[in-house]
Amino acid sequence: MKVSFYGHVRQYHNIQSEIDANIHTVLESGEYVQGPMLKKFEKELADFHNLPYAIGVGNGTDAIWLTLMALGIGPGDEVITHPNTFFATAEAIWIAGATAVFVDCDPKTKCIDPARIEAAITPKTKAIIPVHLYGQCADMPAIRQIADRHNLLVIEDNAQAIDAHGDGFRIGHLSDAATTSFIIQKNLGTFGDGGAVVTRRADVDQKVRLLRNHGSNKRNVHSFGFNSRLDDLHAGILSAKLKHIHAWNDLRIQWATRYTEGLKTAKTFTLPVVRPGYRHVFHLYVIETKDPAHRDPFLDFLTQNGIDAKTHYSIPIHRQAGFPWGKGARIVGSVVNAEKNAATCISLPMYPELEPAEVDYVIAKCLEWDKAHAH
Repeated sequence: MKVSFYGHVRQYHNIQSEIDANIHTVLESGEYVQGPMLKKFEKELADFHNLPYAIGVGNGTDAIWLTLMALGIGPGDEVITHPNTFFATAEAIWIAGATAVFVDCDPKTKCIDPARIEAAITPKTKAIIPVHLYGQCADMPAIRQIADRHNLLVIEDNAQAIDAHGDGFRIGHLSDAATTSFIIQKNLGTFGDGGAVVTRRADVDQKVRLLRNHGSNKRNVHSFGFNSRLDDLHAGILSAKLKHIHAWNDLRIQWATRYTEGLKTAKTFTLPVVRPGYRHVFHLYVIETKDPAHRDPFLDFLTQNGIDAKTHYSIPIHRQAGFPWGKGARIVGSVVNAEKNAATCISLPMYPELEPAEVDYVIAKCLEWDKAHAH
């Protein structure tokens, strides 16, 4: 059996008529950039988050750095985040001209460890960027308390956790803004690239709208800005998909539960941890080998048996070539948990359109590996 890592085509076939209708509407409208479909989707996205503002931008990276710029963060400022995430989280900080300061992740959830944040705060610190990694929210109440004590801004990197929530809080409600990515592999993905900012702050909304469109909100009138607009075709695709996202995430949770139940006896690898009271939407289902030396052979075994497993992310940001040590970035304390995560992680196939037989096949092959390598 072959089990793919993504279910993009299956998903398209399931709601093809809805997607095609929106694309047709856009094409017939003659308005393809900042037109009515984008405005419609932005309102739907804001309502989905129960927030007043949503701004579509070119991609998730732009969403972060435009938000940083809208909040006045730039050269000479420091932003705290963690290194076991996609490179774009830190890249956006550097594009804005600020310094990325890395602290370790929580060993269980892999999200930023709030207990490590205060040691990294200096007079130059302006913001914290927690990443809701793999589909589970970071500990936002604790992060918000730290930010309030030190008068810091908070930007949630929510590229992987749309429709997730924590125990008593929703994404975007304890921060100055939350950013997301709509690249195709995300839980809510378009057929290409895209991103958005959601916020409760009118000033952030106004500034990001200017920055994404050459500093303009009126024809022929410009200030400083860029070209980072979510086009109406992508907005139409996302609008069709958004109404399904909660049900699709329920299916991800269903498959994650099936994985966890089937793999709970494993001795050579550990399973994802879901914090009590949290909705983990499983953008990724990530297991970790107890022995780092097992990770690559295990991954090869799965691939050879038709299972398209992957790693997220096998090289932490501070180990990437060209990492700007010094003025551009620094690490505070040990990041042993982040490094362990990078060295041992394997992402199993995870998408709503999986079939029970496919999930069971992945479980069977993982247990076959485990039995052969358990001591």
